[in-house]
Amino acid sequence: MELSGKHALVTGGGTGIGLAIAQALAAAGAQVTISGRRMEVLQDVAIDGLHPLVMDVTEPEQVVAGVEDAVAARGPVQICVPNAGIAEGRSITKMDLDFWRRTMATNLDGAMLTIQACLPSMLTTDWGRVIAVSSIAGVRGLRGAPAYSASKHGLIGLIRGLSEDYMGGPYTFNALCPGYVDTEIVTRNTAEIAKRAGLSEEDALGTMVRSNRHKRLIKADEIGAAALWLCGAGSGSVNGQTIEIAGGQV
Repeated sequence: MELSGKHALVTGGGTGIGLAIAQALAAAGAQVTISGRRMEVLQDVAIDGLHPLVMDVTEPEQVVAGVEDAVAARGPVQICVPNAGIAEGRSITKMDLDFWRRTMATNLDGAMLTIQACLPSMLTTDWGRVIAVSSIAGVRGLRGAPAYSASKHGLIGLIRGLSEDYMGGPYTFNALCPGYVDTEIVTRNTAEIAKRAGLSEEDALGTMVRSNRHKRLIKADEIGAAALWLCGAGSGSVNGQTIEIAGGQV
């Protein structure tokens, strides 16, 4: 695959799934802007076509200014990957409105703001891909995490609506829906689940592993490969879809 001359922007691109996607795109020749809230994290990985950008996706002014700077430096964003998100479980009876709004602001509003800022430059070109990172929770729901599930369902709705708006053009909009991926988020959630459920961390991790149909954690570079495929030749008819990466049927 040859993505030379293409500019990609990946939010939450300094760690985990976002970094794996950014690295896959850069390896194919793209210049990739990776955004996040901590410059030190971004600088640690910003080599070989990865360019750091401090940007909090919950702050509209930062998103607009950050994307403008990235476009000025590297040209129109032709591959937009709204990936930044938080994954925290809390039952509805223990959830306050601040928790709900923080989840939506990051996982849904942040994705919308990123796409909204990137699209004007993408639409000046003859090819573009929007690849949102949702979750299996956006397809089937996740026990104990109604806010997270709702935010990821909403993200899929956003992507499907945009695919209809731009149907027939050279731009596609799809959502990747991973199960449990071997990242820092899973490591953090293991401790939280263990504490909340009164389990050992080994047993808590086992509940996540068993949730993936093939009974193992997914590798982050498997998600990167899926994103790369959506940028490849012959992907133009894949539009408005949820690409479920969970080791089997959901």
